[in-house]
Formats: sequence, structure tokens, C-alpha cells
Amino acid sequence: MVEVRLRAVRVDLQSNTPVLLLQESEGLGRTLPIFIGAPEATAIAFALQGVDTPRPLTHDLIRDLMGALDTDVVRVVITELRSATYFAEIVLRREGKEVPVSSRPSDAVAVAVRTDAPLFVADDLMDSEGIMLAVDDDDEDGDGPEDGPNPDELVGEFRDFLDSVRPEDFSS
Repeated sequence: MVEVRLRAVRVDLQSNTPVLLLQESEGLGRTLPIFIGAPEATAIAFALQGVDTPRPLTHDLIRDLMGALDTDVVRVVITELRSATYFAEIVLRREGKEVPVSSRPSDAVAVAVRTDAPLFVADDLMDSEGIMLAVDDDDEDGDGPEDGPNPDELVGEFRDFLDSVRPEDFSS
């Protein structure tokens, strides 16, 4: 497994769709781009920014349920790409046993961000789908891996996306 960090959540300009950028923590610096839905992108951005909502959002509820059940998130693994769909697992620990739970990558990352769980990509998946991305000038602002993406910028991008999205954009 390759440990990765959430490098950014951006909006792809061609498709006007949010994309997760998961970059190797060490090594070549390959990045795995995963297109996700707007609600999940917003949930991740809210967690990164520390937005406090009046009621728990779905991923906050998942975190709270795990806490109530004395269960920890050990890690999140993006496991495979099958028929143009990425798959992930949230690995939980309860009473000393690890239990993998199948998940969409966007939901798994949203939970990982809320629980400070490490992110991984399967070796063969990173080998086949990882790409080298040039670092944007605005990413060179001293933010290290611990700092993550700029939350204000993320929220602004998603507001722009939500202002321009139409239902037809999601039809096959």
C-alpha cells in the first residue's frame, strides 16, 4: 500500500466536476485523481475548514456512531478501479479486531478527514492510475502535508460549482 495525503479537492474545469487529488506522501509524488459528487466534496471541504453545522452531517454522524460503539478508524484504502468506478475500504478496529467495510472513496475520505485516519492506495492501483501533476503556483504558499489544502479556497470553488451545476450534468 502507498500512503497518500489529500492534496486537494478541486473542480475539473472541463467537466465541472469535483475531483479528489490523493498524492503519495513519499516516493515519486504520483497523484491519484478521483472524480466525486458535489455533496461529498462539500462534506470534505466542511471538515477541512472545521465548519460546525447545527446538526451532524452524514459523515459526522458516522464518526459519532463509531465513537459511541467504541470503534476506531484504522485506515482508509482506495482498493481498486473496476468498470470506471473506484472502490475503497474503511478499516475499523473494535475490541482488537480489524474489520474492513466497503465504501465509496469520497465517503471514505470524508470519514478519514473527520477521524484523522491515514489514507492509502493499493500499490497496483497507484502504479496503473497514478499520474504526475505539476504543482500550481498557489499551492506553493508554504502549506505542508500537515496543513492540507486551503479550506477557504475549497469552499469558494464548491460555491462556484454549485452555482453553475444543472441536473442534466449528472445524467448518463
